[in-house]
This record gives sequence, structure tokens and C-alpha cells, in this order.
Amino acid sequence: MYETAAANFTLKATLRADDSTKMAIGSKIIKPGGTDPDEFEKSIAQALVELEANSDLKPYLRDLHITRAREIEFGSKKAVIIYVPIPQQKVFQKIQIILVRELEKKFSGKHVVVIGERKILPKPTRKARNPLKQKRPRSRTLTAVYDAILEDLVFPAEIVGKRVRVKLDGSQLVKVHLDKNQQTTIEHKVDTFTSVYKKLTGRDVTFEFPDNYLNV
Repeated sequence: MYETAAANFTLKATLRADDSTKMAIGSKIIKPGGTDPDEFEKSIAQALVELEANSDLKPYLRDLHITRAREIEFGSKKAVIIYVPIPQQKVFQKIQIILVRELEKKFSGKHVVVIGERKILPKPTRKARNPLKQKRPRSRTLTAVYDAILEDLVFPAEIVGKRVRVKLDGSQLVKVHLDKNQQTTIEHKVDTFTSVYKKLTGRDVTFEFPDNYLNV
């Protein structure tokens, strides 16, 4: 009888722990529209829960969550893209260098990039004019969103210059000049940035660290 009672107590404790873990994971990923996260997204949320519990990031991560995550392949490599709410992005960026480093340890050295969750609004047509005549915010245009993705990708480096070259086939190649002070920090990731940007926008981009970007 005592053994049965002990087993029931252990089972209940385990179930409570499982429920607590599920709630913690659920608090770390809140998807747009309230859809359920997939298994990969749950693994990212689980990693955030663990970092919150066992690292100096706890004061920051306690009130933060992500909106979605995905893994992409390019060549023989993989990268993890994590989307965060725009209102929380500044706080994420305060800890982003440490957070990314810790997540890359947990995910076998895969490069991790953090991007703000943004939505592109289509350009209104004459037939689909807003009756309230509310203008589309510039931050929701395709150009603005793509520029913001670029800035998010290279953080903490700053974009100090940009040039667009038109190829013979009419396609464009964007040459982005980055702050040379951050070269040692992110240079090993520029191939990842190029591949992620191509995957998300369909556009080609290269990154350089010019000594004097004003004269490039």
C-alpha cells in the first residue's frame, strides 16, 4: 500500500513538473495568430527556458519571448533564424551577443541570427484604396522591411555604406559596407548572412569591411 501511494505521489509530481515545463516553454514562444509551435520552435523555446534558469541572462529573458523560428540549409551548413517581437527587440539586442553565443553552443555550432518580426503591407491600388485614406506606414513597405532585415542580420555591426550593382541579366547585387570595428566579431558569419538574406528576400548581397568607406 505504501509503495502504491509513493508511486502515485511520484507520478503526480512528475506530471506537475511536465506541466510546469510546458507552461515555461509556451511562455517563451508566442506565435502570430496563436498557432501552435512546431517541434523545432519548441526546442528553441526550451533552450531559452534553460538559459533563463541557469545563466546571468535571467533578468533579461524573464519577460522576453520569440514569435517563431526556423532552420535553413545552405550548402553543407545550417543556420537558425529566430524572430522576435519588434517592441522587445531593443532588449534582445542588449543581450544578443551573449544569447547568440549560448544558443550556438546548444545547437551544435549552427549560426544563429535574430530578426525582428515584421509584416510587409502591399502597396494600395486604386481599386483597393482604404476608405479612411490611411497611408501605408513606410516601415511596412517591402524596401523598408528588407533594409531592416539586413540591419538585424549584421547586428552588432553597423551598415556604413551600400551600393547596388545591376547585372547583365537585370538582377541586382547589393554590396553592403560594414563597420570595420566589428570585423573580427562577425566576419566568420558573412556567408551565413548572405544565404539567410537570399532565402528571406530572394536578393543577392555581399558584405565588405572597407578601411575607409567614404572613399570606396
